[in-house]
Amino acid sequence: MRVVAYIYTDPLLESAPDSTTWGWEIDQVYQDLAIEASGNKLVKKRLEQPRSQWLQLVADCQTMPTGWVLVRQLEELGESMQAVGDRLAQLESLEVGLICLDQLPDDAAGLLGAIAQSEMVPAEMLKRLQEMQMAQRSRRIRQGHARNRVKALPPPGKAPYGYRRGKSGYVIDRSTAPVIKDFFEQFLLYGTVRGAVRYLAKRYSKRISVSTGQRWLSNPVYRGDLEYQGGNRIRNTHDPILSRDEAAQIDRLLRRNRRLPRRSASAPRSLAGLVFCSECQSSMTIARVTTHRKDREYLYLRPTQCAQKPKCKAIDYDAVLQTTITRICEDLPQAIAGVELPDMVRIKQGIGGAIAAKQALLDQLAPLVEAGVLDQETADLRAYKVRSEISDLENQLSQLPPVDLKATVQTVSLPQFWLDLSETERRFYFREFIRQIDLIRQDKNWDLKLIFFFSPP
Repeated sequence: MRVVAYIYTDPLLESAPDSTTWGWEIDQVYQDLAIEASGNKLVKKRLEQPRSQWLQLVADCQTMPTGWVLVRQLEELGESMQAVGDRLAQLESLEVGLICLDQLPDDAAGLLGAIAQSEMVPAEMLKRLQEMQMAQRSRRIRQGHARNRVKALPPPGKAPYGYRRGKSGYVIDRSTAPVIKDFFEQFLLYGTVRGAVRYLAKRYSKRISVSTGQRWLSNPVYRGDLEYQGGNRIRNTHDPILSRDEAAQIDRLLRRNRRLPRRSASAPRSLAGLVFCSECQSSMTIARVTTHRKDREYLYLRPTQCAQKPKCKAIDYDAVLQTTITRICEDLPQAIAGVELPDMVRIKQGIGGAIAAKQALLDQLAPLVEAGVLDQETADLRAYKVRSEISDLENQLSQLPPVDLKATVQTVSLPQFWLDLSETERRFYFREFIRQIDLIRQDKNWDLKLIFFFSPP
């Protein structure tokens, strides 16, 4: 006898399973798709949708001997308990057995079939019915969320701080958006999340945690985008608070800060987290010493975990800072000259061409719908996928360096450039180029070796 399988899938939620799902050889697979009717009228209930492949399965079972019908989940047979029961009754009248992969009874006769034959105790019967009802309700909720994704509507839940919900999506909240904007500007200026968090508490009495500040900086909503389940992102769905250039700069600063020791990104001194002792391989922290009346301050760099005996001595901070400026002015141009940098113009043109091709594909969907080649539901689903691909390409484009590195080096190789900066500003620029500073001890003397981000390991 034949063994066939029946699948009911929603293209918005999942893709069709492959042949290995069933675990053994199947003679034929019948598949129905959940396609909603749309247009000027209200969306029809999914209970009213015909299942042409199910009707074909029943017709084939009447003409060809069939032993078993396999389904992944019992709720795929219908959108309600009544619909599931009706289809099980059809199989029973044809003397065809049902095998449900996720809740397989011992006799492989089907869940509701067993219930109808009173083969289950009442407690187990009630539990199985409740589980199926919950699964059907969960599926309807996920289908509603999937329709919202295709229409680029916000996900469920409260709007992020700085926005409120409107009829067609997020709308900027004029009372709270300036707070968010000021937070972003502080981070862009100084490159430290903790500093921006402290600024909000002092300026607006808005107290947030550092982890909340991190989420604000990476939240796509503030860039005018929506991100859905699976990481799919749709761009330009509402008015942004951050521009694209500012967002790209924030992403770059966040990636840079991840390479630094904890709290070093917000430390007040420019060399914090960068200097390592080559003798004991320990990172060096900044120690602050004041006089009795605290009218003078002395700064030293000392190892945090030195295992040497005697321990490595502390080094004057200002002397290391001046040597670092001298070294960066001497070594940076030579390091850049010896590195083969990628052709950013060509890379940007390649990504731009791919975006243009995707956009042309998106523009072709409307004429195909008007010509009747595609229905509106299929076109909407395809448009959603293409917009997600465009978003990924634009994200790659935004992460590329915004300026020519060789041209920038000519400016930062001047000692006066570094001397005119404050410690906070100098900290920002040091982290743009320097990955690590090795302090090399030579008897009573010492020297520095700068390791740049673009230097070979």
